[in-house]
Amino acid sequence: MLHALTLLNTAFILLGAFCVKRLLRSRGAPLPPGPRPWLGFLALPSATDKEWLTYGKWAEKWGDLTSVTAFGQTVVVVNSLKTAVEILDKKSANYSDRPVFEMCGELVGWTLGIILISARTPQFRWTRKQFHQLIGSPANVKKFHPIEVEEYRKLLQRLLESPERFRSHIHLTSGAIALRITYGYTVQGEDDPMIELVNDVMKEFSEAITPGAFLVDLLPILKYVPSWMPGAGFQRKAKLWSDHRVEMLDKPFEFVEKQMAQGSAQDSFVSILLQQDLHEDEITYLKWAAASIYGGAADTTASAVCTLFLQMALHPDIQATAQAELDAVVGNQRLPGYEDRERLPYIDALSKEVFRFHPIGPMGLPHRAMEDDIHDSYLIPKGAIVLPNIWNMAHDPEVYADPMVFNPSRFIASDGHTPEPDPRDLVFGFGRRVCPGKLVADASIFIACAMTLATFTISPAGEVELVEDYQSGTISGPAPFECSIKPRSEEAVALIS
Repeated sequence: MLHALTLLNTAFILLGAFCVKRLLRSRGAPLPPGPRPWLGFLALPSATDKEWLTYGKWAEKWGDLTSVTAFGQTVVVVNSLKTAVEILDKKSANYSDRPVFEMCGELVGWTLGIILISARTPQFRWTRKQFHQLIGSPANVKKFHPIEVEEYRKLLQRLLESPERFRSHIHLTSGAIALRITYGYTVQGEDDPMIELVNDVMKEFSEAITPGAFLVDLLPILKYVPSWMPGAGFQRKAKLWSDHRVEMLDKPFEFVEKQMAQGSAQDSFVSILLQQDLHEDEITYLKWAAASIYGGAADTTASAVCTLFLQMALHPDIQATAQAELDAVVGNQRLPGYEDRERLPYIDALSKEVFRFHPIGPMGLPHRAMEDDIHDSYLIPKGAIVLPNIWNMAHDPEVYADPMVFNPSRFIASDGHTPEPDPRDLVFGFGRRVCPGKLVADASIFIACAMTLATFTISPAGEVELVEDYQSGTISGPAPFECSIKPRSEEAVALIS
């Protein structure tokens, strides 16, 4: 089996090189520079690499726009915000499609998820319209702020009771917010069956969509390999994950329908839309849209909050500055809320720096060129996968001074200093594929910063060396670390309780 795959790999590499040469001759424009086509497969970073760093090194060698070809598939990497705006925003009509993910889409069955469906479909247009009407403006998102504040108050209570389990508590809080906004479902605790189900499914989704994680994504012919054959473990895994996906789509949706029938449903994305006269296709769209909200909110927000905890433990001076502002503006007689944002410029800047310093989706999600395009004299061929290296954009020294330094003050105007560009303009994606829940996520991170630092002090844990490291993957957060989390005062304990 391995010998056959080796021969097949070689054949596809040679075929890819041949196709590229023919393409160059026929089009008259070269592909963006990068590793040689016949070395394309070897040049692609693996699923366990921090691929954003590899692609960043390509930018240092070849420029903002680079490419590689493997098995006849061209991958174009965009490494600067300027180029990303020119291609993915200004030409969004051509770059709003998604490539075919054999493992995640075809085998596990996420083909109708809003993340993967074509931008040209009625489902995509209907879903984006509903997202915009319910969570697409500050006025519409405002009604969900009390939910976020209430769930973060529960986070403070859990941190008070068992601070050593902070990472688990953070993930529970993010999932609880997503479930309440989407389905009106209130999580009862860390062993809640609903949150266990959706968390497990989203972990499986994240693994399935990770570039390079499964050979079938590079060699689609492998999807026809029977599951009983040696080396076809991915087929058995896909079947199991598909069953879990179906359960995740149906179970919380049925919960809303039951609550509505009993007259006890809370306002949520699903319950509000189910009050309309939807036809059968729109019911299906709604199921997928709801699952997409949870998938786009839970792990991503939790990863950002974990970054906040790590950076506060590493930077006591920044933490002290943030707490001084909270004490001066809010005081110790109440907890801060989202309505305090305009009066808390340093906390606002801190939330922006959390987004910038380590973007939760360092490589975003891949786009696909729907037609040939010439950009800066380079050919981006039809069908090319286009990857925005968001991490590299957020660490561009021409945009952000000392980009490897965690510094919220970069976003605050002062004598002789102009605030640096808002990272929220890049971390949520580009064009028609920009994250529709970005306003909910932004509010959630601000509330987490304000409420946590108003009540707790975060520091390194005793003798344990605090190592700053981030995990690979489509969704990336800090590697496991330990820290000390203690209430700031008796007044803080009283507020939490």
